[in-house]
Amino acid sequence: MPLVEASLLEILACPACHAPLREDTDASELVCTAADCALAYPVREEIPVLLIDEARRPA
Repeated sequence: MPLVEASLLEILACPACHAPLREDTDASELVCTAADCALAYPVREEIPVLLIDEARRPA
């Protein structure tokens, strides 16, 4: 099951670098597709939290 609607995912972008986002359904996150950024933003109760302070850096 998708975390967000496909039409919404098409227009969302990383707030830090403006690259497109992809879903990581296992972690319930939207992940930046830019290799140098790659921030992961949580999705809570079907709402993406696109705040840089709330994002995590990949390990």
